[in-house]
Amino acid sequence: MGRRPLRIGLSARIYHPVAGATGLQSKSLQYLEQSVAHWVMSRNVMVFMIPAVSGDATVHRSSIRLSDYPEYLDGLILQGGADINPQSYGETPAHPDWAGDRVRDAYEMELLLEFMEAGKAVLGICRGAQLINVALGGTLYQDIATQIATAAEHVHADYDRHSHLVEWADKSGLTRLYPGTSGGRVVSIHHQAIKVLGRNLRVEARSTDDGVIEAVRLQGRPYVLGLQWHPEFHPPGSDDLLDCTPILDEFLAAARGRFW
Repeated sequence: MGRRPLRIGLSARIYHPVAGATGLQSKSLQYLEQSVAHWVMSRNVMVFMIPAVSGDATVHRSSIRLSDYPEYLDGLILQGGADINPQSYGETPAHPDWAGDRVRDAYEMELLLEFMEAGKAVLGICRGAQLINVALGGTLYQDIATQIATAAEHVHADYDRHSHLVEWADKSGLTRLYPGTSGGRVVSIHHQAIKVLGRNLRVEARSTDDGVIEAVRLQGRPYVLGLQWHPEFHPPGSDDLLDCTPILDEFLAAARGRFW
């Protein structure tokens, strides 16, 4: 018998009901963007979306809690999506459009801390990197364009075809993963970004154009890595974009307990 495939949990995106709508738009929906699942599954990994419990849904009695998932899963990926609500890091939204999703914030913070407590590997993508930072006491720029005077373009109508260069921080884990290189081109679409680092996080990469933080890593154990960019949007074999398979393989090695 071969070894069992890894089981990786994926946090849910949440679609909240639209007032006055009917059909599916009147319901809470929990979903994933399939590119991230397929990226992880490319290494013959089983992916399980972990459902949240939102306030408007009918909750049936159950003894299953978010804290039970780390016992059965080997690692966690926090996927992208809505902004982090500034109230989650002690601020007031400076614009109504930047209020984000506080329900999802609470769900993913609990999920993150449960997996960390269990010593399980965590990878955060885009929003996921920001969530890691906020959960560990850090803060965010609510809007890069208006709060960073030297800001380059981080949001573009091309969405998953928009890319820019990032550079590795000195002595970072990414310099070890990509020997002989100083960085690469990544698909990175976000209007918020890490401002003050959370506890025990170190910068792994920054945007080459303006120094905005693009990757963070928890020092010591457990394995926690946050990427501001979207590795799942990098086509295999691309000549232009960073090959993100070394990052995926490192995360999965940590999930198997073989990183250290």
